[in-house]
Amino acid sequence: MALTRYNWILALITIFFCVSAFMNGANDVANSYATSVAARTLTMPQVGFLAMITEFVGAVALGNRVTSTIKNGIISIDRFEGNPGSLMLAMASAEFGSATWLAIATSIGYPVSTTQTIVGALIGVGIAADSQVTWEWDDGSVSQVAASWAIAPLLAACFAAVIFSTIKFSILERQDSFKKGMLAIPFYLAFTCAVLALFMVIEAPTAPSLEEFGAGKAAGIILGVFFGVLAIAYIFVRPYFQRRLVQGDARVKFYHLPLGPLLLKENPPLYWPAKADGVVVIDYYENAYSSKGGDTSIENQSDSEKDVGVSTSLEKANPIVVPTARNRIVTPEERFLAPTKHLPVVHPSRLFGLTKYFLFQGVTRDCVSHEDPRLQATHARCKTYDNRTEHLFTYCQVLSAMLMSIAHGSNDVANAIGPWAATYSTWQASEVATKVPTPVWMLVIAGFLLGAGFWFFGFKIIRALGNRITQMSPSRGFSAELGAAITVLLASRVGLPVSTTQCLTGATVGVALMNLDFRAVNWRQVAFIFSGWILTLPCAGLLGGLVMAMALNTPHL
Repeated sequence: MALTRYNWILALITIFFCVSAFMNGANDVANSYATSVAARTLTMPQVGFLAMITEFVGAVALGNRVTSTIKNGIISIDRFEGNPGSLMLAMASAEFGSATWLAIATSIGYPVSTTQTIVGALIGVGIAADSQVTWEWDDGSVSQVAASWAIAPLLAACFAAVIFSTIKFSILERQDSFKKGMLAIPFYLAFTCAVLALFMVIEAPTAPSLEEFGAGKAAGIILGVFFGVLAIAYIFVRPYFQRRLVQGDARVKFYHLPLGPLLLKENPPLYWPAKADGVVVIDYYENAYSSKGGDTSIENQSDSEKDVGVSTSLEKANPIVVPTARNRIVTPEERFLAPTKHLPVVHPSRLFGLTKYFLFQGVTRDCVSHEDPRLQATHARCKTYDNRTEHLFTYCQVLSAMLMSIAHGSNDVANAIGPWAATYSTWQASEVATKVPTPVWMLVIAGFLLGAGFWFFGFKIIRALGNRITQMSPSRGFSAELGAAITVLLASRVGLPVSTTQCLTGATVGVALMNLDFRAVNWRQVAFIFSGWILTLPCAGLLGGLVMAMALNTPHL
């Protein structure tokens, strides 16, 4: 029999859940695609559509069908035994704390861990309800969460640095780097897909454990994916690159990949060809500095650097003046609101402009340019490489970004849905449950809200995690994303509660340090991001705990 007298709690937590899932998408989903946007591999509208798809697929197809009532067992549920109403109140307070802190952090531009946000809110609720909190070192304990602030970024930095070093020293800094890249790119594509297969086989919440599935069977699937993708890359991807990058045929686009060997013909049967005079490869190192201030200078390349296609920066001798501003991107306000600003509010044209602004302002903002001369100096210390070679890694980068997004949708959907599912199940059954079923319709709603949150407000975190830390390029972005993904996979195997935000930040710093220059990292931005991690537990806990304490101690007639 349903606890109808607590309908108001169910209604409140439903609202808090929607806000929490929406803000989860606005903050955490950006981790997956920040480097792709910063490297100019993908545009914001493209990322918006991709995020809607990958987050939804991850949440619905791979999301956990059974959700723990108390995330990570961080507080004891014994305190609520025999009192289902109090559990509903506790979950509503935790969801409120999580949703409120995520909204505040996103508005400020703090990339925070949504897992640690809900854990912090539950700690606050547990303290207010006089429930036992797991402080000592144990699976998912407060101690492990605090340790992950250092462990996660350090591990990710190491993995990303190793991946980028293989690309840097075997391809980017070699004579004829493009030729070396053409030979190696099928292997990087195959390796990326093998990591994705590894996650699907043993790490998705709905997948069996490695012990249950069998190590031999898992290895067979992963190797099969690796060699299968390797064959596809040689048959279809290499001819595409040969036609577009070697022969410079701008008519060929990514949707011509299925033509494979036919692209090697003199006149391939192209469907929907692009303009023949279009751009073959964009400049991935285009100056992002958009200040109207004075000129910025970079030095001439040395002869040895010209030989290997590498350029360095900040040499005092023989400076070359470069433009201080890139082509300015029109803001959403200028694009959608300004043309009809003179019309009455009820005019159809102005209403249509307002509607377009509401729907598209989040994915039409400039997340690449900046106006910080200190950041420009940081970017100038990063080496630049052949744009054609960088272009080879754009496809690997998109695959790794999608891997991260699917993993986020499947794992982190429980952060928002856990308290809501617990409250709904308790309301239905009129009893406390430590494990509750997660209906598919809940996962559908959560998956949509994750993608929608990124669509509308993800640009704030994209800016914080993109080229605000260092100069980004496709090869660097791919290394950072794959390094972060590997860290998340390995950490989950050993039970460390790492955050994708922390992993990606650490991976980005690790890649930046491969410039062999500490000043190639914007340490101010790193410190800003780190401060957000430290504030997450106490702030979310304070918000959730205060609401719980006030609710439990409110005078009544």
